[in-house]
Order: sequence, then structure tokens, then C-alpha cells
Amino acid sequence: MLDTRGTAVPRLLHWGSVLGAVEPESLSVLADAGAAIAPSSPDSPVLPSIFASPAEGFSGFPALVVRRAGAPFGRLPLRIRQTAVTADDTSVSVQLECADDHGALLALAWRAVLSAEGVLTIGMDARSLAPEGVELHRLAAAVPVPARAAELLDFTGLWAGERRPQRGAVRDGLHLREQRRGRPGHDAPYLTVVGTPGFGFRSGEVWALHHAFSGNSTTGVEALPTGHRRLLAAELLEPGEIVLGPGEVYTAPDAILAWSDRGLDGLSERFHPFVRALSPATHRPVVLNTWEAVYFDHELERLLPLVDAAADLGIERFVLDDGWFHGRTDDRRALGDWTVDPERWPAGLHPLVDAVVARGMEFGLWVEPEMVSPDSRLAREHPDWMLADVSDQAGAHHPPTWRFQHTLDLTIPAARAHVLEALSTLLDEYPIAFLKWDHNRDQHAGSAAAHTRAVYALIDELRARHPQVAIESCASGGARVDLGIARRVHRFWTSDTNDALDRQRIQRYSALLMPPELLGGHVGAPRAHITGRRHDLSFRLATALFGSAGIEWDVTAASDDDRDVLRDWVATVKRFRGLLTTGTTVRTDEPTDDRYVHALVSPGADEALIALVTLATAAVAVPAPLRLPGLDPNRRYRIEPVALGAAPHAVQDAPPAWLAAGGITVSGALLAELGLPVPLLGPEQALVLHAVAVD
Repeated sequence: MLDTRGTAVPRLLHWGSVLGAVEPESLSVLADAGAAIAPSSPDSPVLPSIFASPAEGFSGFPALVVRRAGAPFGRLPLRIRQTAVTADDTSVSVQLECADDHGALLALAWRAVLSAEGVLTIGMDARSLAPEGVELHRLAAAVPVPARAAELLDFTGLWAGERRPQRGAVRDGLHLREQRRGRPGHDAPYLTVVGTPGFGFRSGEVWALHHAFSGNSTTGVEALPTGHRRLLAAELLEPGEIVLGPGEVYTAPDAILAWSDRGLDGLSERFHPFVRALSPATHRPVVLNTWEAVYFDHELERLLPLVDAAADLGIERFVLDDGWFHGRTDDRRALGDWTVDPERWPAGLHPLVDAVVARGMEFGLWVEPEMVSPDSRLAREHPDWMLADVSDQAGAHHPPTWRFQHTLDLTIPAARAHVLEALSTLLDEYPIAFLKWDHNRDQHAGSAAAHTRAVYALIDELRARHPQVAIESCASGGARVDLGIARRVHRFWTSDTNDALDRQRIQRYSALLMPPELLGGHVGAPRAHITGRRHDLSFRLATALFGSAGIEWDVTAASDDDRDVLRDWVATVKRFRGLLTTGTTVRTDEPTDDRYVHALVSPGADEALIALVTLATAAVAVPAPLRLPGLDPNRRYRIEPVALGAAPHAVQDAPPAWLAAGGITVSGALLAELGLPVPLLGPEQALVLHAVAVD
């Protein structure tokens, strides 16, 4: 509910539950006369607007920070007035004018669009009206939340350990998360969620914000002693980074918001169909990626047996990872030289690609177009394209290299054109259906604002030229998972770790916002490449099943028995692909933290795929039954285990009777309230069940 009466800056009075028809006289009383005037405060009620500022007597986080270029600091606060408003049933657009001591400064546009799923998108523009131009320092979305939103959840993490939840009380003051990495980062807040105390996956009222941007950002929550509480999001701009000449326009990244009175799963029920409509449509083939199979060993004789083994398993897309291009024998050189290495590939990639296509698979290729190695032909020919100074006589780099590389300055038109042509040449020569687009360092130089928009433009241009090519966003794993890049890519590499235990948590929380079919998850080798942990094949298969599934393992070295299991698993992925790509995500709030229960329920609740996952040794001798909400309580379901090779390890004298019998038929109501007795699974095990409605 937006109060746009008069010429004052509009106030967002409510977003969340449906209020129905609102009488104008009630709105007048509640919006204008409902606030008392506290001692030692302005002499009229402080009612923060969408651009709350000192001009309104508001002393909190300023949503708009701007100054006339070259002008001294103003004596008076900025004055903003509404000039026009248009609205329909699902959107509102407000035009405003901002002035300083010297006259008109900015024309502002503020837009809010409510999707059919109940997701609110707020977008803003600022156009310079000053003949001298303006320096824009901040244009933030600021939305109120009620006092009962007293608990905060957001995320942190690190490489191979993304999406670690952190919770606590909303305290007075400003809780801001600033990301200065040129990408959201492994420690990105991801979602900022506030809710009623104790909210969980299936309970509580929650309000969530996501900043749909792939560059530097500021997000957080503000709670003032005055009682005002807001969610905040803005692009993080350095001084002088955005200077608008007369008539020039700055467009802020969108803020994406959702509300639920059914906990975090209620948020996902809104976000997932919204993101599915936002992200480019594509099919979801089962992938084999070569990285943890061969690393930089790109001999044709080494790869052809892997192609044959992949095809034998039923793999649908074969992706050649890092190491194929000129001079790339390790990670210290050759980024930017996007031509096929003539020594390892004297006939180009044609022999490999032809073998892949002949076996009925698509071919995919790894690239890292935003980066350049100092030891590369590109850097030697165009040192000015690197966002670094390497002129120091001692050989020092400023800033230092990161994974032995620097950022390529794609804001230089010639640099962006070079990358576009290099990639287009590859896509013209070879039937490449997929690009794994990596991004392996933080940006420590140049304008992150300009660079992020240049990356967007590059991807947009490439997709316009080659609309048949799907793109995966990889940023040394999950360091760029956001709804700015999601508009342009078809899949995310969720994390560089394939350790199934770590992946359970990473995928669980990544799927709060992103539907699981956008989150790439691969079956790795028995011993995890990054952590060194060993897991049963059934646990690795169950973990990778609930996402955009693939394999990253030298399956030519696997046993015949393991290959048989993998072949059956690939068939299982294909069998459930419709459910995996359209289902509603259901998670449960467990009494202990030693297990997860999650599921995908089909539209119409005709079937579900359910996972019971044990993370650690059970805290009790007989764990609680598996309860699953989300099915139709008035229908009966046949529930049977899904075979994923050997049965998960259980420490028990006998399994539950229904499981020993091969299944059970039970109502959705009983499954939600009483649940199924579970086997006494050991730590790091998973049982997958399939439920099908029988009446």
C-alpha cells in the first residue's frame, strides 16, 4: 500500500498480507494522525517516505545521497516532491523531482511491480537536471517492516563453504552488509530475512529482500529507537563513481522482496516460480564435467574413453573444463588467449567434439572471459586492458594477482569487442551448446559499477548472436548467485566443492531463493577433491539428485558395479526430471540438527520426491518419524524407496516394517502429522522416497 496523496514524497505503508479494500477515511486516520509525538523529537509525526531524509525530520539511513557537481555542501537538506503517479492493479510508478539550495537537481522515478507469485520488485532511476551535472552516491530501496519482525537471518560463507546461515535478534541500529568484491562473493548476504521470533521453514511470518545485482552492494536492516524498522538495498558506490551529466540517467539495481506467513518455505513458493519465469528457458540435461576427472590433462587419448563412458551412462552433455586453450597447462597462464591449443589439439577440438556429438551428447566448454593472466599473449599485446599496474621493477603487481590473474577491463569497448569476437569464433566453428562461464577472483581495481554493467552487456550481446547456447554462471563456485545474472544465464555452479555433506547445507539454503534445477550439483569421486572426505555412492547420488544433476568424476576408473549404479541413477534423474524442474520445495523444521528432510512436490500434489538425510550420529536411539507437509491431506499416497545403489547404511537390528515390505500407502494428513518410522541411518546417509497419489 503506497500513500501517494498530494505532492509529498510517497510513503510505503504496507507490503505483505492482503488487506482487501481500504476506506479512504481509515487510511487518512491511520496514515496521518496515528503517530504520537515523542519528547525531544520533531514537532510533527515522523512518517518516513520512500526517500526518507532530514527534510522530513528523519535521522536514519538516507536512501538518496547526491550533490551538485563542484558545489559546496548545502545549507539545507534536499527537497523532494512528487510530480506524477500512475498505477494499475499490480504496479505503481511515481515521478519525483529533487532540488538543492541552487534549484532542480534530479528527476527520480520509483517503480513497484507485484508479480503473480506475490514477489515485489522495486526499481529506481535518477536523471540529472543540473547543468553542472551531479555526483550520485546512493539511491537505495528502503522498505518498512513491522516491529514484530524481530529476528534476522542472512548468510555468510567462504570458498567451497557458501550460504552459511547466521541468525540473531534485530537490534537497534544499522546492520549493513557491504560487498566490495566486484561480485556478491562467497560470503554474500544472499537474502536478508526478518521475521517473527523463532520463524522456521514451515512457521512464522517473514519478510525477505534480495538485491538483484552482480556487483558491489549494500544490504541490511535498520531499527531505530523511534520504532522505525526498514529493509535496505543499494548499489555500493565509491565517491565519484557515478557522475551524471545533464540529462544522463542512472538505473539502480532492482530490489526483490517477498513476504510469507508460512515461514521460509512460503518465501520459496513465491521466489521459485518468479525466478523460473525470469531466467531464460532451457532444458536440463545430465552433465559430465571433466574438471575433477582429468584436470589439465587434455590429451585426446585420455578424453575419448571418458566420452565413451559418459555416453554409456546416459549422459546428455559433455563439458570440457579448463585447459583446452593455447598455452594453458596450469592455472598460472594463458587466460585471455581463447584459441585452441595447437600442440595438444593439432586438429582443433573437432576430434573430441565429433566424438561427443556422434555419441548423442551435447558439447560444452569452460571459459573465463572476464579475466586475463599476466603471462598471456593478450596481456603482452594489451597491458592497458588489465585492471592492474605491473610496471614495478621488482615485478610486483598492484593490486596483487589472485589465482595468478587480473580482471580484464571490459569497460574498454575494444576489450569487450575482443572477447565477444573470440567467443563468437569458437561458437561459430564448433557445435557448442553450453558455456561454463567462470569468474575466479574479486575485483580490486576499476569501477565495479561500470564493470558489472559491461559484463551484462557482453553476455547479452553473446546471447543475441548465439541464442541456442546455454550459459552457467560460475564464480569460483557460488560467489555470483543473484537475480541480476539470473536474467542472463541458465544454470549456476552452486559451489566448487562436490563433498556431499557440505553440499547438503549449501544446496538447502541456496534453494531458499533459487529453484533447485538452476543449482548445479555433481556426483564426485569417492574421496572428495576439496575436503578429502569419503562418502558412500548412495549419499553422493541422493545429494546430486535434488538439483541440476551431473557427474564430475573419472568414471573410466570406477568399478563396473559403480558404473551400473551410475547408469541407473542417470535414468532416475531423467525419470523425475519433470518433477525436479517444476516441483514445490518442502523442508521441515527438525527437533535436532543432525538430519534434514526435504522434498519436491509436483504441481497438483500428485507425487513427491522425498529425502531423509542424516548429517551426524543421531542424538536419540530411535529418531523421530519422517513427517512431511505439503501433500494433499485428503489423498492417499503410495510411498516406496528409490533405489540408489546399495541401501544407505543403518545401525539397527531390523528396519521399519513398512520399509521391509517395500512401501506403504498412507494419507497426506497422516504423513504430515504422524509421519513414517525411519530406519536408524548412520551419519552422512540418505534415504530417498517416491510418493504417488493413488486416489
